[in-house]
Amino acid sequence: MDTTEIFRRGKLLLLAKLLMEKTDEQHHLTLTEIQEELAAYGIHSERKSLYRDMETLRALDMDIITERDSRQCYYYIGGRKFELAEVKTLVDAVQASRFITAKKSEQLIRKLETLTSCYEANDLHREVFVSGRVKNDNENIYYNVDVIHTAISRDHKINFQYYQWNLKKKKVLRHDGRIYSVSPWALVYDNENYYLVGYDDGHRAIRHYRVDKMVNIEETQEIRAGKTAFRQAGVSSYSKTVFGMYEGPKETVILEVKEPLVGVMVDRFGESVSIRALDKETAEVRLSVKVSNQFLGWLVALGEGVKVKEPADVQEQLRNMGKRLMESYT
Repeated sequence: MDTTEIFRRGKLLLLAKLLMEKTDEQHHLTLTEIQEELAAYGIHSERKSLYRDMETLRALDMDIITERDSRQCYYYIGGRKFELAEVKTLVDAVQASRFITAKKSEQLIRKLETLTSCYEANDLHREVFVSGRVKNDNENIYYNVDVIHTAISRDHKINFQYYQWNLKKKKVLRHDGRIYSVSPWALVYDNENYYLVGYDDGHRAIRHYRVDKMVNIEETQEIRAGKTAFRQAGVSSYSKTVFGMYEGPKETVILEVKEPLVGVMVDRFGESVSIRALDKETAEVRLSVKVSNQFLGWLVALGEGVKVKEPADVQEQLRNMGKRLMESYT
């Protein structure tokens, strides 16, 4: 490739970069300003060659808009792959995600800023500091997710260790550092955390694990087990039945729900949830859930608008929970 061709291609790439970074619907560049910007990089260009370059970039689907007034023409990028509102949504999602560390959030947001002009990027950067949400401190979670996805795609098991917090607010490995061997089947985002849903050979059952509490994770060469069990459980159904991703015995629970709280049931369990009107103010809701303290606490938080009709053992668990709470505060 000769020097002239290298120069031409370099100028074209730099022109595209310049327009993407320094123009938007509120910020335009004249042809003279474009020439000055290119000259700062040692590239001197004639007006006619810039016209041709603009047409080449348009042919490559860059939305370069030309506006004219009585004095001169102005150029800017109109449509982009991501609209500003879409990028703001992505930025907010990254910032709100508890499982992504503060450091990694900042890195991701910086990359998202490149999808906008430098002026719009400043607005995005200011939004980063609007709310101080609690973030995870495990820098490895980002890479843990990648290892898990890779193992799933290759149909392999994974090994890892699992930690918990002790009374001194220190991380300690569970079961004296025992190695967990699990067949990964899906990743679920629930209650502001990322969970691995996998098959535990030892218990012959589907289990879930907080990804940010998994350490020393590695892919093995063993083929995954539990395909039938996972297919029967279904990841969507599984996540709906487990409250806060806490385990418990699976039961069919029938609730008596006041009309204002019917929407809460639909939001939590989806539009397919079984709801039957009893009268003008009350409905019967039938759920298949794993009854844990988190589920019972959710019912208590809904107050008098929800009452457990069946089964009797869940009613008894709620009564006992109430008694224990009263005793602890008297």
